[in-house]
Amino acid sequence: MDALQAILTRRSTRNYLPDAIEPEKLDRILEAARQAPSGGNNQTNHFLVIRSREVIQKLIAITETAFAHMEIEENTYTSLKHAIAASKKGGYVFCYNAPVLIAVANRRDYGNNLADCACAIENMMVAANALDLGSCWINQLRWLNEDQALVDYLRALGMRENERVYGAVIIGYPATESGLPNRNLMAQKGNEITYID
Repeated sequence: MDALQAILTRRSTRNYLPDAIEPEKLDRILEAARQAPSGGNNQTNHFLVIRSREVIQKLIAITETAFAHMEIEENTYTSLKHAIAASKKGGYVFCYNAPVLIAVANRRDYGNNLADCACAIENMMVAANALDLGSCWINQLRWLNEDQALVDYLRALGMRENERVYGAVIIGYPATESGLPNRNLMAQKGNEITYID
């Protein structure tokens, strides 16, 4: 699969098999992330690659508790509304039971932290598609990146004191009949283009 095809056919996967990803494939995905552009070539992303089911379960519990204490307001972002409502009901699993969760942290005081993390995550999602793996961008850890319980736990896992998570991605084998990601092209109804000649 060439690069453009991997980009055009990438879709979010929200249902995964429990199967582990081969280390060689995960290494290739992480190398794609490390090669992503960064502002001033600073290369300050920090990839927390979580494969431990126990650690993922603890993150699920922390996020559910934090979201359950939030209130939905009129201007609350739609996906955040869903996270809050589902957490209040109980049983909210933000990472769709994927076998790998990669939290991407960067320095709090760095003006390009979110952009650099976004570039790396996009590279990982495209690489995962090229390797017949599913992926999905995960915002919940970023939405809670100042929640003290989450910050403390991530620090215990290796995040530095001056870092916060600005994005995350889940990766795994899709629970589809074919075992492959959904690659159906979607009609675009937004993302306007204006040519200025």
